[in-house]
Amino acid sequence: MNTVDFFTVSDAERERALAHAQWAAAQAAVIPDIPAHTTLRPLHKVAVIGAGTMGGGIAMSLANIGIAVTLIDANQEGLERGLRRIQDNYTTSVQRGKLRPQDMEQRLSLIHGSIQMADVQDADMVIEAVFEDMGLKQSIFRQLDEHCKPGAILATNTSGLDVDEIAAATHRPQDVVGAHFFSPAHVMKLLEVVRASQTAPDVIATLMDLGRRMGKIAVLARIYPGFIGNALFRQYTREAHFAVEDGALPHEVDAALKKFGYAMGIFAVHDMAGNDVGYQTRKAQMASRPQDRRWNDLIMKLCDLGRLGQKTGKGWYQYAPGDRTPQRDPELEQYIAEESVRMGIQRQPLDEQEILKRCLYGMVNEGAKLLEQGIALRPSDIDITYLTGYGFPAHHGGPMYLADRIGLEQVLADIERFYAQDGYWWQPAPLLQQLVREGKKFADWQAKA
Repeated sequence: MNTVDFFTVSDAERERALAHAQWAAAQAAVIPDIPAHTTLRPLHKVAVIGAGTMGGGIAMSLANIGIAVTLIDANQEGLERGLRRIQDNYTTSVQRGKLRPQDMEQRLSLIHGSIQMADVQDADMVIEAVFEDMGLKQSIFRQLDEHCKPGAILATNTSGLDVDEIAAATHRPQDVVGAHFFSPAHVMKLLEVVRASQTAPDVIATLMDLGRRMGKIAVLARIYPGFIGNALFRQYTREAHFAVEDGALPHEVDAALKKFGYAMGIFAVHDMAGNDVGYQTRKAQMASRPQDRRWNDLIMKLCDLGRLGQKTGKGWYQYAPGDRTPQRDPELEQYIAEESVRMGIQRQPLDEQEILKRCLYGMVNEGAKLLEQGIALRPSDIDITYLTGYGFPAHHGGPMYLADRIGLEQVLADIERFYAQDGYWWQPAPLLQQLVREGKKFADWQAKA
């Protein structure tokens, strides 16, 4: 087993990581087959479909740069709730001295509400921000196809669905694009721009430029389950869960991640967000999913026990009334141990180095697969996605940069060890194997033209 120091980073290495992040942010704006001087489509007025937290945040991001917004919801109650949330967000910024009252009024004056889909007719772009349900999104895009003017950009805020399937609901697939904002959209700095098979180059250029105008880092991705960010995040969370089933406890995993530099451990994040996020979707998928690999269902079992996280006072941790500080819960830890027995797993202690290898190297391996398939343009795009959207510690430079610093030969050796031990999820990426054979790093890799 290779020994890796995940925790000691010299001042010089921190500076190099910061320089890499700045370079990666600049590189992300460069799309090799779309000239920098591409004429952009005008964006004077935008409609946002869905007045929930995400839609409201997107509306604010647009108003913040002077773009008029029509916020459309399915019913008056939902619309009014969304508009109140926007008002409250701006009011909080004023109270904190981050926004002048006159600027708040100017931005609010740009946001108008509606419950009529036909009110998209004069929009230069529409951003759909409804639930992550393919049927619902296709229904909305059929309506947009009917009501939107020619040349309007039709963007979906999906976090991982197939944008081609959404575009197929229209007669204008060249105008359809993914615009994956991160919540809260008026705060988070990442925008994944998802290029579908027929998306026009000027649509991509316009979205990339919009991200820049909003003060965000826009990163281009191709269609893939979860695109770049969530594709890697799946590996990260899956291995954290497997580590708990295999012998670690939630607080041990979280402690290792925090020592590495994350602001929060993954299980504390689950409890904060709610363990029931995505519960129904995962439940529906269980009957048809492949049986040739291991699945992490422990979080589903916690939901069935009513352990939804902070909102119920119990999740992976327990919480005192009015206090969001995670506290170890002996009852939960006993339950985990019993579940391991039921699954036929002989629990073994895992040290923090092994925990981090499992959580981080799965991301690196997946990143290599995204590069091979052209989902991400360059390793630095994966790094900047993780630095700006997923809280990856800045002083480590991103998962692909970190792998280069550790040494790909060492990383691959551990991945092969995990593959021999655990199978499917750890199948080594051919690109990673190739780079090791050639004595190269991710930084040396360039996509084939």
